[in-house]
Amino acid sequence: QVQLVESGGGLVQAGGSLRLSCAASGRTFSNYAMGWFRQAPGKEREFVASITWNGGLTIYAESVKGRFTISRDNPKNTVYLQMNGLKPEDTAAYYCTQYRAANCAGSGCRARADYEYWGQGTQVAVSP
Repeated sequence: QVQLVESGGGLVQAGGSLRLSCAASGRTFSNYAMGWFRQAPGKEREFVASITWNGGLTIYAESVKGRFTISRDNPKNTVYLQMNGLKPEDTAAYYCTQYRAANCAGSGCRARADYEYWGQGTQVAVSP
């Protein structure tokens, strides 16, 4: 049974930083691409970032490009999301998710339906 456990969320002022972590277990972590999505109240869950199995390709939503960085540590079975320059519009529940394969590309990395497992989410709140 795959489990994804997020941590690192919290309340921060605009312009601040947070680092989210996601610990994975249940199947060989390095065999799968990983992603982060977020969902604000009253809105649909949206793609934030993805990373292939070896970190060779990272993809970001336009809204976070240049501010957020996704990375992974395969020996630790952990994926990270470093968030800098946070804005109030980044306020949301952030979800870690595991892709169906080792690699993804382009629009395939952004498709929610192609991710197989999801964490419970961690809340990020950014005050003005």
